[in-house]
Amino acid sequence: MLYHSGELAVQARVGVQAEADRLGKSIGGSIIQPTAQEFLRHQRLAIAASCAAFGAITSTVKTSGIWASLLTGEPGFVQAVDERTVWVKTTPIKDDLLSENLLATDEIGLLVIDLATRRRLRVNGKAKVQPDGIYVHTKQVYFNCPKYIQVRHLETESTLRQNHQIQRNETLTCSQQQWIAQTDTFFIASCHPESGADASHRGGNPGFVKVLNNSKLLFPDYSGNNMFNTLGNLVINPNAGLLFIDFERGNTLQLTGKATIIWDAKRTVEFAGAERLIEYQIEQVLEMTNASPLRWSFGEYSPFNPV
Repeated sequence: MLYHSGELAVQARVGVQAEADRLGKSIGGSIIQPTAQEFLRHQRLAIAASCAAFGAITSTVKTSGIWASLLTGEPGFVQAVDERTVWVKTTPIKDDLLSENLLATDEIGLLVIDLATRRRLRVNGKAKVQPDGIYVHTKQVYFNCPKYIQVRHLETESTLRQNHQIQRNETLTCSQQQWIAQTDTFFIASCHPESGADASHRGGNPGFVKVLNNSKLLFPDYSGNNMFNTLGNLVINPNAGLLFIDFERGNTLQLTGKATIIWDAKRTVEFAGAERLIEYQIEQVLEMTNASPLRWSFGEYSPFNPV
């Protein structure tokens, strides 16, 4: 089947089964096509979704089980070594949960993204950690549309990555709340017990993520490709990880918690362009300074961002 039960349930609720079926058949399967191989050769930024453990359908994934992690490197640090294998030539920072999660389960979702051109490639599959990096045996490989991606340009590299500092909390600090309230981009990791891990992009104008309190966020779900990979996962397993990147300073803010889909049309009016809302209950917070040596400057907002 093209889709699992969660994705099918959301597609049916929204009434886009036919559109999703046509798109799913057109994007291909597990083969890394030449265009995808060429794209990977030039990229320096990827987001990894990893899951510590899977529970029953009723979601018994342990706290801190799902995380979205930032990976960066030289051009080609993510590359295809054959048509079914991607090699990620990087070692995650030891304080990040990616390495620990991949010891618990080999499911991984990669989102390789070029902020300057708004191109992004999803690579989901099985990971094997080796001394020279992470090898991913692909299950799904396909490009996503450029909607809601803000243009950013790679400017400089810093030598401070080895001097990173870690701050762990169960709730957001005041400065972290301000960071999130001003963001225009974040990434979300989700996992399905059978289909595996997935990393996805979310973007909008600053303020599109509302901080309700120090442990709860609210953000819109805009119109997309009608596949509903993320929402389909959340229907089955509400555990999810969020990643916010300070592109100018190389810092990251990682959250893990539970997401609830809000279908009430009366509440969606709180956000321009929202078709649904996601309420996110934070369970753990990990802030890392100098998580990457790369620094980006802002270019322009996506023309798709609702105003």
